[in-house]
Amino acid sequence: MKKRGVRNNVRSRRRALDITQDELAKQAEVTRQTIIAIEKERYEPTIGVALLISKALSESVENLFYFEEDEMED
Repeated sequence: MKKRGVRNNVRSRRRALDITQDELAKQAEVTRQTIIAIEKERYEPTIGVALLISKALSESVENLFYFEEDEMED
């Protein structure tokens, strides 16, 4: 069985730019808790939020978010 999900590079890009979670949240018009959940891949953002995050991080949405299928053990 395969596990599907949206993965992201938000944390690594944010850290590379030396931006705090709070600063990113303000720029993306979401809460800090939302940024935390996205970075931990516990929450898949809407297209609008993903676009705001990509703009704030000066990175294409395709480079920040990607779809992945993982093999799961039965």
